[in-house]
This record gives sequence, structure tokens and C-alpha cells, in this order.
Amino acid sequence: MSRESPVSWREVSSIADGAELRLSDSALGRIRAARGIVESIVSRGIRAYGVNTGVGSLSDVAVDASKLRQLSRNIVLSHAVGVGHLLTAREVRAIISAAINNYAHGYSGIRVEVVNRLVEFLSTECLPEVPEGGSVGYLTHMAHVSLALLGEGSVRLKGRPLAASEALAALGFAPLRLEAKEGLSLVNGTPCATGLLSVALLRAERLLDWIDLIAAMSFENLGGQCTVFDAASLNLRASPGLLSVGDRLRGILKGSARLGFVAGTRTQDPLSLRAIPQVHGAARDVFDTTATVVNRELAAVTDNPMVAGTVDSPLVYSEAHAVGAALGLAADSLGVAVAEVAAMSERRLDRLLNAQLSRLPAFLSADAGVGSGFMIAQYTAVALVNDNRRLAAPASLDGGITSASQEDHLSHATPAALKLLKILDNAQIIMAIELLASTQAYDLQEEPATRAPITDRMYARVRAMVPQYRDDRPLAGDIERARGLLGEAPPDVR
Repeated sequence: MSRESPVSWREVSSIADGAELRLSDSALGRIRAARGIVESIVSRGIRAYGVNTGVGSLSDVAVDASKLRQLSRNIVLSHAVGVGHLLTAREVRAIISAAINNYAHGYSGIRVEVVNRLVEFLSTECLPEVPEGGSVGYLTHMAHVSLALLGEGSVRLKGRPLAASEALAALGFAPLRLEAKEGLSLVNGTPCATGLLSVALLRAERLLDWIDLIAAMSFENLGGQCTVFDAASLNLRASPGLLSVGDRLRGILKGSARLGFVAGTRTQDPLSLRAIPQVHGAARDVFDTTATVVNRELAAVTDNPMVAGTVDSPLVYSEAHAVGAALGLAADSLGVAVAEVAAMSERRLDRLLNAQLSRLPAFLSADAGVGSGFMIAQYTAVALVNDNRRLAAPASLDGGITSASQEDHLSHATPAALKLLKILDNAQIIMAIELLASTQAYDLQEEPATRAPITDRMYARVRAMVPQYRDDRPLAGDIERARGLLGEAPPDVR
């Protein structure tokens, strides 16, 4: 992917899934020009944070020109302190692509050779192993990415784990020797949170589309009153997300003889049915805001310090653009929104299983009493809803003081993005259970009335994947297959 303007979150997520990234000639020109400015700063002895000084609370410690390469290398090595599970290949690709985008703005001062090596990591599927935990901001994840440039640490080459030195040799690459400022530029900025959020946005977008369809299936099974989706009513509330969901639900349920059969039989449905446009729509509005924030971040310079001016008149700005407060707040907000939509999904699931509310066999069992049906699957959904409730606590309000009080405010953007990904994992499973339950409910309906064409196609798609459940196998396997389906692009419901 090559373009003049900064990439969008959607393009980053596409690169994360394997699309090509190429640097334009103009981007390469900007990178070279910024490198020239750094070299001018070094040759003139202009004091610049992390170029010829220490970092963090050591920012006032001058570093001799003979040790600037060592400074860059030491920054990478000392910052690689990540712990825990490894990020997925998709997540690492997203982080690398966001970093390349940041350097392409032309204010970092990193050499073209270094940026090109990161591009080559993507094209050759040589992906550094990056631990998930251990960062309050952005440093450790990018340090583990950068280790591989030096021939240190470990990678996965086309999925196979290798020492980075072995992988570089197999690809015919020599380890890089970092120059002044490059160590700091490699670990700095917000590419980690931006890349992870780009991945999260694609996953959230898919789940928000899927849940409209799944909710419509439950609504149809439970005999909801379709008048709550009337455009005349919904248009009285100004929310783009609400109007979109209402339009989608009308389209999904169009032609449902089952809903026509029950029309007017109840005055008002419970909120888990009646408020689908309001809740799903609110989540879509939060999604749109988050997407805007991430695109702004990709268009921004997030290096500290950033260099500007010319070789003859170099400028260096020590600032705080690497602080990802906007990203942390956005990730927290989207996490809450997804958690709420998933919690509502579990409430519909409970109604499907409760014979007093659904008028269906208890727990959707084909042989109630002998079989427990979906009884314990709902326990799983409740557990994950509560896990999401804990995860939805805002990371952006977390405390912590680091680097001898030099870094005395932390926005926790990367932890916020990581917990959003966990919330999405949980939500995907909760929604998968509702999908299976609503499909099972169709099998157990007594009335002969037909489904809407779209829900009928969805029923057939699920049944092609898993047969009706009769307590004849572990339900966990069905849940995992349905979960995999929800990771795919949703069907067009127009």
C-alpha cells in the first residue's frame, strides 16, 4: 500500500491482515530530509533530548559524541522488558505499520535504511516476538520490535520461531547498527496503541454488524413487536448509529411471517428487545468517534523530540506528542460500549432459555430434564459479561509515577487498547452463544410461521456448521465454531 497521505485505521488493519505496505518517493524524501537535520544537530553540538542526552530523568545528562551509537543501542536493549503472552502476528504487523507511518511524516530523523528494514519485516513475514505486558505507555512493545533490527531477541519467520540473528541470516540481512536518535525514535511515539486500536476497530466493526443480525434472530424467536423499529419513531432521536441500526433491523426482519403473527399481542417488549437500536446505535456512535481519534493519530507526529527546519537551520522540539491520552480515552470508551452490547446479548440469551419468558422448552433442551441444553452456556456468558465489567474500568485513569518523577503522568493508551481487545474476545464468545441459542430456538418453535428471508439464510448457515444440539456432544466445540464465524466479515443484510 503506497500513498501520499497518512494511512487510515482501516488501511493499518488491512496491512495487519497481510496487505503490502510501500513507501512513496515523497515519504522517502521526507525521511531523508529529517535524517539530515539530526546529523546537523549532532555535528553542531545542539543539545537535543535522546539525541545527545540521556532519556527520562537523565535528560540533562550530556552524552559524548563518541557514545551516541551506544546510546541508541542501549535504549533499545534496556527498554525491552515486556512480559507475558505474545501479541499475535496481526497485532505486531499493525504496530510496525503504524510506526512506519509515523516515520514517513518526516519529523523523526531515523534513517531510510531502518524504515526499509521494518517494511521488509512485513513483506518477508519476519515478525518480532512482542510480549503483551509491561508497558504503561508505548516503550516496551516497540523495543521488542526493534531488537530484531539489531539481530537480538526472537522472531517468527513465516510463523516459525527463530532467534532474530538466525532469521536475519536466512533472509540475507545484516543486523543494523543504530545511529544517533534512532534508538529513541524506534521506541517512542504512539504506534503501539494506534496499531492495536486499528486492529480492535476492525474487530469491533464486524461484531457490531453481527450483533444486529443475532439480536434480530432472538427478537424474532421471542415474538418482539416490530413497531419499535419504525423509522418515524426512531427519527425523533438524533443519533446516526441508532438510525443505522433501525434501518438494518427493518431490513433483516422484513418478510417475517412469525413477527406478523404476533404483531399487536403485547403492549411493550422488555428492554433487551425494545432498546436494540438505542444500545447498539450508541455503541456505533462511540465506534465512529474512536475511529476519528485513531485516524487523527495516524495523521499526527508522535515523536519526542521531533526535528524540523533545515540542515542549515535545524530545529528540535522537546514536547509531549508521544502521550496517547486521546487514544487511551477512546479505547476505554469503545471498551465500555462493546461490553454493554455484549451484556445486552446475554440478557436476550437468558430470555431464550427461560421457559416462562420464551414459551420454548426450558434451556432450549431437546429433552428437558434428561438434557440441560444451553443452561450452562449461559453461565459462561454471565462469567464473560462480568469479566468485561472488570475490564471496562478505565485504564486512562490509572496512576503510576516513573523515571524518578520525570514521567509523572501516564495515559496508559496501550493498556487501554490491550484490554479493549480482551473485551472483544469475550464479547465474541457471548454473541456466539446467543447465535447458537437463537438458532436452536428456531428448531423448537411450535408455530409454523416462517422466518424472514435473511434470518432464514442465517439459520441455514449456522446449521451447515453445527447440527441441532441434543446434549450429545460438548457444547464448547459448537461455541468455538460459532466464535470463528463471528471473526469473519458479516453477511450483507441489505
